[in-house]
Amino acid sequence: MTHALRSLARALALPAVLFALWGLVSAGSKSFYLPPLHAILGVFGSTWSSRLTSDVLPSIGRLLIGYAGAVIAGVALGVPLGGRPRLRAALEPALELFRAIPPPALVPVFMLLFGIGTPMKLLVIVSGAVWPVLLNTIEGVRAVDEVLSDTCRCYGITGLTRLRVLVLRGASPQIVTGMRQALSIAIILMVISEMFASSSGLGYAIVDFQRAFSIPQMWSGILLLGALGVVLSLGFGVFEARALRWYHGQRSEHREGG
Repeated sequence: MTHALRSLARALALPAVLFALWGLVSAGSKSFYLPPLHAILGVFGSTWSSRLTSDVLPSIGRLLIGYAGAVIAGVALGVPLGGRPRLRAALEPALELFRAIPPPALVPVFMLLFGIGTPMKLLVIVSGAVWPVLLNTIEGVRAVDEVLSDTCRCYGITGLTRLRVLVLRGASPQIVTGMRQALSIAIILMVISEMFASSSGLGYAIVDFQRAFSIPQMWSGILLLGALGVVLSLGFGVFEARALRWYHGQRSEHREGG
């Protein structure tokens, strides 16, 4: 068994155990609001195969676009703020003010300004997911090795080349950490934005099922969100391993040398 398969098995072991326990505990359930797991799984395929293009794919598209916007904005703002102490000191009070506002509280404002369409939902995702990326980028840029910075200066490495080979590379471990944190926030905000006022999406569908008292279908939507989160987390793990291969190799060498 390869390392990748062992990692996948470890990641899926606990969910598999929890599902098995859920199935056993709920097998004899007569509750209308807490149906047995087999009833939920029984409606899963028929429910979401018919809603794939109308709800599932639009939600995934909004999630990925909003997440990408948050990453781009967070890195683009974090690099100059991390590298310029005076700029950071000037903008820090404003950043702390906006960071303290819960993104769901901005949904009514975005609805007034942009309606209930896709732009509103993307802004909700970006407004919350940008902060882990931004703050980790700032700290990563601030922690760039001064010796390496002086070396670049001595060799005349400036501009975009310095940004690529020194700043972004040196800050990449913390940037990727911020990206991982932002991913879970983006999923939450995607659902919230669709629950407020929408005509499509996973959040809309779950609320619609709840209002129609289609309880097994509602629970199947929650399961689908959980599965989506697991798939995205595993995919991000692959990206992280490849993007930070140099960093993990360097740490392994230090541990072996120590």
